[in-house]
Amino acid sequence: MSTYTAARRSRRRRRSTKITPTLLFQATLALTGGLVLFILILGAVLGVSGTRYAGRIYPGISVGGVDLSGLTQEAAVERLTTALSYPTTGRIIFRFGEKLWTATPAELGMALDTQTSVQAAYNLGRNGDPLARLDTRLNAWHSGKDLSPLLTYDERIAFQYLDQIATQVNLPKIEASLQVNGVDVVAVPGQVGRQVDIQANLAALEQPMRSLTDGMLPLVVAETPPEVLDASQQAEVARKILSAPLSLQIPDAAESESAPYVIDRERLARMITITKAPSQNGTQFQVGLDSAALTTYLEALAPNIAHYPQNTRFMFNDDTHLLEVIQPAVIGRSLDVPATVQEINQKLPQGEHNIALKVNYTKPQITDDTTGEQLGITELVYAYTSYFRGSTAERLNNIELSAANFHGLLVPPYTTFSMAENMGEVSLDNGYAEAWIIFGGQTIKGVGGGVCQVSTTFFRTAFFAGYPIIERHPHAYRVGYYEQTSGGWNADLAGLDATVFVPVVDFKFKNDTPYWLLMETYFRPNSRSLTWKFYSTKDGREVQWDTTGPQNIVDPPEPIYEENPELAAGEINQVDWAAEGADVTVTRTVTRGGVVIDSDVITTHYLPWADRYQYGPGTELPTDKKKKRRGFEGLFPYLY
Repeated sequence: MSTYTAARRSRRRRRSTKITPTLLFQATLALTGGLVLFILILGAVLGVSGTRYAGRIYPGISVGGVDLSGLTQEAAVERLTTALSYPTTGRIIFRFGEKLWTATPAELGMALDTQTSVQAAYNLGRNGDPLARLDTRLNAWHSGKDLSPLLTYDERIAFQYLDQIATQVNLPKIEASLQVNGVDVVAVPGQVGRQVDIQANLAALEQPMRSLTDGMLPLVVAETPPEVLDASQQAEVARKILSAPLSLQIPDAAESESAPYVIDRERLARMITITKAPSQNGTQFQVGLDSAALTTYLEALAPNIAHYPQNTRFMFNDDTHLLEVIQPAVIGRSLDVPATVQEINQKLPQGEHNIALKVNYTKPQITDDTTGEQLGITELVYAYTSYFRGSTAERLNNIELSAANFHGLLVPPYTTFSMAENMGEVSLDNGYAEAWIIFGGQTIKGVGGGVCQVSTTFFRTAFFAGYPIIERHPHAYRVGYYEQTSGGWNADLAGLDATVFVPVVDFKFKNDTPYWLLMETYFRPNSRSLTWKFYSTKDGREVQWDTTGPQNIVDPPEPIYEENPELAAGEINQVDWAAEGADVTVTRTVTRGGVVIDSDVITTHYLPWADRYQYGPGTELPTDKKKKRRGFEGLFPYLY
């Protein structure tokens, strides 16, 4: 029989074995006996160990690595307190820079609860059902059981400790300041703000406290830098600015204007501005002079520095018909205020106190090398001479000064020429004297008396030369000077006078030709005459004129007497002179080749004028106050 067959038969025999009641009873009895035996043995063990370790901690139990086996609770507390001294002997060090603060965990709020920890060790193996208690004791005895000590941590105490550190570390943020007091510069440095981040430090404290290890913790501090920390460099800039007065030089200055314009330190200090501006290193102070204040100062200087471009003044040589320079051209000059402001604010902070003003130059239209042919000035066009015999020395002085302003002047083609704009200021500073003028309805002493002799001569030259008259104003009454001729008087000259009172009253004419016009004036004190010449190119124009002469004659009013407290008793001074009133109409027709190119009707109304006298208080006046009107000879020394 094969092995396979025998095995199959054996399995069939086993599968066919029947479980009888007897067998089941025997098995149950065996199990029950074993369980009873186990319980008896367990009870014995528990009883033995409970009796042996009554009031003591079971073997193999420790707390925080400290073996407490067999110890009473009191002894365990003592041993645990001695062995687990971390709260009192541990060291936590906070570091900030060179400063260190050392604290024990206990000082930071940590405490060991030995009573609770020992109680937990004692209770181990004594709680639960017998089987669980036995298992716990056997595991502790065989493998050991280490319980974690019960530690308490009062974070409020740690907060208070860190808050005390903060009082030594915290700093307020302080902005740097820069001020100018008088001419002194005061700079106060700024300060970086510091604030201990207590919450961040409490979080960092958890790791060593949990692991019961010593530790050095960098103190977490938040820093707040000021907008400007250091103002020392800018303070030095301000000190450089105020170290000396600022001297502003005129480039290419003439000897008469060589003195610089000086801004003293006190005024510079008032001009200084201190502002904040971004830079590569953050925000910084920016020191300079206030552009607006500096602009105001420079704009006040500008008129003194400015030179208008002036054409060359020429004289026409009647023999050679060439122009001769009598006054070189003047290059125009004007102050470039914005560029000067920029130059000062660039150089002054560097310590430069002698700075050249920035100026713009303008070349005049006509320069010294210009020829008469180029300008169309080839011949004498017209000349007129007026006379003023009987003029005072003051009046002669004023006529000479005023006429000299126009000697050699050029009038461009197709332009209107203003006498007032080219005469300059009539003032005592410019050499003019007081002489008789007509002002406010009276003949009084005033600066510039005699200038109207020049304006009248100028007007007649333009009038008789045939140029358009743009603006002309007559005198209030007839003036004898303006009706003089070389050998006497001519009433037909009435109505051909012109007065100028800058800047209200002006005389203007127009050069309506394509040629430049050169004017020359010649004052001859010996003959008491003034000659005005126009040089240009004749264009064939002819002038015809006519006058009605004085009409509607009105006798002067009765003399006027006025008391003057500054005069002595019995003293009488005549301050105004009588003149007849009249109306005059002058006509002018300008033709070229028989064609009318211009025509004028000039009407003048002269007021009748009374003699005026002033007398001192208590003076006996003449019985007959009327005085016979005198001829022009008696008026010459007094009229404008």
